[in-house]
Amino acid sequence: MVSATSGPSGRPSIREAIEPLDGEIVHLRPATPADTAVLTSIIVDPSVDTWWQAPDPARDVAELLADDELAIWIIEADATPIGLVMASEEDDPQYRHAGIDIAIVAAGQGRGRGRDTVRTVARWLIERRGHHRLTIDPSAANERAIRAYAAVGFRPVGAMRQYERRRDGSWHDGLLMELLADELV
Repeated sequence: MVSATSGPSGRPSIREAIEPLDGEIVHLRPATPADTAVLTSIIVDPSVDTWWQAPDPARDVAELLADDELAIWIIEADATPIGLVMASEEDDPQYRHAGIDIAIVAAGQGRGRGRDTVRTVARWLIERRGHHRLTIDPSAANERAIRAYAAVGFRPVGAMRQYERRRDGSWHDGLLMELLADELV
């Protein structure tokens, strides 16, 4: 029997399949509604807010936690929450792939934790969820994130012009990056 949230293949949805994951230096634990305050504190951290630009952080977090097509983990280092990472899937057999999004607070940056997190989630998406292709889409101006994703094996595909709107109303470019399963470093 296929559940209401199972994908077309009959396998559990990404939300149903989420599990704790361990990288080399991070622990990823599935986020729950009890993590609302933690998630909100992450997206309002000034280093995250520069890129996230949530007009209403509380509403953003509520929407993320309610999205059944999204897997969300709290990134922990030394048992302390330092960020969040999300994964989504496109299950149409002709276009099947998964996407990753990540945010790490200033105090958690600069120690390879972002690379370890992205690598860990990518490995889970490839090995446990059967994806052959992954995407990630940082701001084209976020050089630090682009370097981290490239270190894991993601390659630039191209600029997405005027991709995201900022709180001030201005539009900024994004960079579409992709990784094929055999390119994971």
